[in-house]
Amino acid sequence: MTLLGTLLNITNFRNPFLRTLIPSVGAAFAIQSAVAIPSIFAQSERFYDLSGSLTYLSVTALSLYLPTLRARAAASLAGTAKPAFPKLIDAFNGKGGANGLNWRQVVLSAAVGIWATRLGTYLFQRVLADGKDSRFNEIKKSPSKFFGAFMAQATWVSLCLMPILALNSIPHTLLSTLPALALTDILGLLLYAGGITFEAIADRQKSAWVDAKKNKEHEEDFLTHGLWSKSRHPNYFGESTLWTGIAVTSAGVLASNVGQIGMGLASSASGVGLLGRGLGIGMAAISPAFVTFLLLKVSGVPLSEKKYDKKYGDRKEYKKWKEETPMFIPKL
Repeated sequence: MTLLGTLLNITNFRNPFLRTLIPSVGAAFAIQSAVAIPSIFAQSERFYDLSGSLTYLSVTALSLYLPTLRARAAASLAGTAKPAFPKLIDAFNGKGGANGLNWRQVVLSAAVGIWATRLGTYLFQRVLADGKDSRFNEIKKSPSKFFGAFMAQATWVSLCLMPILALNSIPHTLLSTLPALALTDILGLLLYAGGITFEAIADRQKSAWVDAKKNKEHEEDFLTHGLWSKSRHPNYFGESTLWTGIAVTSAGVLASNVGQIGMGLASSASGVGLLGRGLGIGMAAISPAFVTFLLLKVSGVPLSEKKYDKKYGDRKEYKKWKEETPMFIPKL
């Protein structure tokens, strides 16, 4: 038996959700550990954010194709023909069979992929241009703290992807019985589109402002125009919003009878209860809740506000901007 077959066999739990959750979370920590070791020896944070994005992409893809990987491993042991990997296009035309995919699984997985690719590329280009990330000036000097930062990133990936992992654990045969389009699908996708657009525009405006400053086109010390005149942290607001969108679409499925049965929380529609539905909604809600908590209380807003308050807190124009501009939710 190959290493992959052994791992699939070990994680072949009776509960469908655990069959997806355990190997996916394990992969997140394995990838982050693999990147952490050389980074610690080199005392370099250059690949920290990029590795986070690659972990998002890898774990999402793994969760999407785990049923097929298990079926292929079982066929290999039995000496029978291995089933083909499902075609993404079949998720939109109702085909695919037992190992097929539902359009919600494909669209939300792609949504994560688009976000991870855009943000990871942006942050990697920024650290290359700056030569460092000030967040790690002290942390990278301590192997234990630096390794802890990578483990924290693996935890971040795992919690943020919880609604995706839960959704991708539900068999196609069950998901195909859902209505073609629900209100939660429309609302969630609109929130995601608005959030990622808001975040991307804010990041682009910040990059353009930094480049202009380097080229001595202005002498401003802090950005106060564009979306940055509507919110002091519009990029963070956009990120919180897009994860809320993913959660809303996921919750519409996870709290349904189909979602409850598919995750192994109920044996039949008559066995679906309030506790199970609440758990389904909680699996979806943990993603935006965790992201927003990090942004508002840990590594986002607090670090940025402290940095700028220390540098410009005594300047009138900075005080005026803080007084007139909301910290997070943009003003109209």
